[in-house]
Amino acid sequence: MTQQGAVLQGYNNELVKCIEDLCMQKEELNKQIQQAEEEKNKLQHEIQVLSEQLECVCENLAQKVASRNELDKILAETEAAYMKILDSSRTLLNVLKKEVGSLKHSPDLKTNVT
Repeated sequence: MTQQGAVLQGYNNELVKCIEDLCMQKEELNKQIQQAEEEKNKLQHEIQVLSEQLECVCENLAQKVASRNELDKILAETEAAYMKILDSSRTLLNVLKKEVGSLKHSPDLKTNVT
């Protein structure tokens, strides 16, 4: 019976050692899980901050694009009006030249000049 008790005691010691090893593995795994959760939380916070920054940049960009589009419209209207002014000026100049030319050939003007 003593031999059976010794064998049983050996099994018991081995079982206790295996349980202790499993407990150490669980403890190490818990540390790794905690580190991974902390890293996950840190990354989620960074994502949130970056998302907020991206939203601000997108809003700012949309405002700038709208302003640029408005400026493009104003420029197009101004250029069109300027072209009309140039065309009117050219027409006025041509009419004026024609009138001056007509006056030079007019008999009334020749008598007043001499």
